[in-house]
Amino acid sequence: MADIQPVQAAKPYVPTTTPAIPNPPLPVEGCASFSNYELAASLLVVPYILQKFIPFAPNGWKTYWFLFVLSGVPTAIGYWYLKSKFGKPINEKLALPNRGLEYYLDIKDKALRDKYVLGGKKIPMQVFHDAYFDKKIEFKGDILDVLEYRHDWASFEFTPELFRYVFMNLIPDVVLHSQSQDEEQVRDHYDRGNDFYSWFLGPRMIYTGGVVTDLTREETLEELQDNKLRLVCEKLELKEGDTMLDIGCGWGTLATFAGKNYGVDITGVTLAREQTKFGTERLRQNGVPESRGRILCMDYRDIPHAEGKYNKISCLEMAEHVGIRRYSKFLKEIYSLLSDDGIMVFQVAGLRTCWQFEDLNWGLFMNKYVFPGADASCALNWVIAQLEHANFEIKSIDVLGVHYCATLHRWYKNWLSNEEKVKAKYGDRWFRIWAFFLAYSVIAARQGSSSVFQITCHKNLNAFPRILGVPSHTSLHAPLRKIEPVVSHTEMWE
Repeated sequence: MADIQPVQAAKPYVPTTTPAIPNPPLPVEGCASFSNYELAASLLVVPYILQKFIPFAPNGWKTYWFLFVLSGVPTAIGYWYLKSKFGKPINEKLALPNRGLEYYLDIKDKALRDKYVLGGKKIPMQVFHDAYFDKKIEFKGDILDVLEYRHDWASFEFTPELFRYVFMNLIPDVVLHSQSQDEEQVRDHYDRGNDFYSWFLGPRMIYTGGVVTDLTREETLEELQDNKLRLVCEKLELKEGDTMLDIGCGWGTLATFAGKNYGVDITGVTLAREQTKFGTERLRQNGVPESRGRILCMDYRDIPHAEGKYNKISCLEMAEHVGIRRYSKFLKEIYSLLSDDGIMVFQVAGLRTCWQFEDLNWGLFMNKYVFPGADASCALNWVIAQLEHANFEIKSIDVLGVHYCATLHRWYKNWLSNEEKVKAKYGDRWFRIWAFFLAYSVIAARQGSSSVFQITCHKNLNAFPRILGVPSHTSLHAPLRKIEPVVSHTEMWE
């Protein structure tokens, strides 16, 4: 398959043709999420049925609750599996081309071929990507192009491997989420090698989403990231003499940008040793002296605590690694570090509340292969609730998922252009995992499966100078069109 022919879509799908962001050829809706009411009913009814039909089972509440505990996990697994396999799509307004697996994929493994090609079945996404990483399956054409048509050849049912991962890895990680676990997982990921990340992040070395400002052209990755850096600094209302803390500073690009362009005293914090060294060198190369800029290699729990020490705090896509269990405490620690008149820009990746089973498949893939331990990617309403419970007041929110799509697309193209270098140093498997991750994430960010929330907030105190924040209140500074004011009744009568 050299080129995939686009499918003619029926209304109400509105096609887009912007050069700034990759446009979807077939935005099909998937199976919706399960119902908590249905699950609860199943968990309550199954032990009652078992009690009635098991011979010699005594009646009474003790027996019921014993069977409830015994059947709870199997019932939940059965419900999730059946719902993911047989649940109906949210709508079927777009027809699938029904081209079959072999139109899109070259299945080299005989067992997989017999089961899915000869059996005429769609392949579960988890089975597919694991087989692709093991060279048992190849794409016929560009990875992103083929994934755009994934609903035509893949299913998103829960597999035994997904259940195993959830119960044996994900849940224990969420429950424990210790400091030593964070250090091990973060350093294993971010200390892999600066060259590894440079091959898709480019010279800015920023591992967070950029911002699109021009839909009429394909802005470069560097332009997208510079747009984001400028936006964050404007939302923080940075000025010379500010004391700024960047939590999860990565390779120090935001820290350097703020120190160089706004004259702030900047402290960056990261757990990764390679990032610390790189960020420190970047500060010095850009003329930010040690007296005014530093990158510290430490856990956020170990940040030197001085109440109200910083009047500007940024935390961009680091909180996902904190974990759900510690999220509230993490925000309260930030609250204590921020001065009473200070501002924070808090950017976090998240998921939609009304998720589809495809979203869950994608999220579990990310947790297993890309960001282990990053279990705090949650819905926007949950994030806002956590911030408000920590006594922050929300000033503005920008949902930037589609901007992240543009960033990921640039990363994907960079990664493919460095294929030989990656394979030579890190092997074919790492190249495949990251190529799949970046391509699939382009789609996930564009269609709303994942997103990123950029939240500007401050302490919820009566004395906070809200008036001074009015000039920076327009989130993306969109130009206002010239308008004609509405005439009041009094003016009309005069």
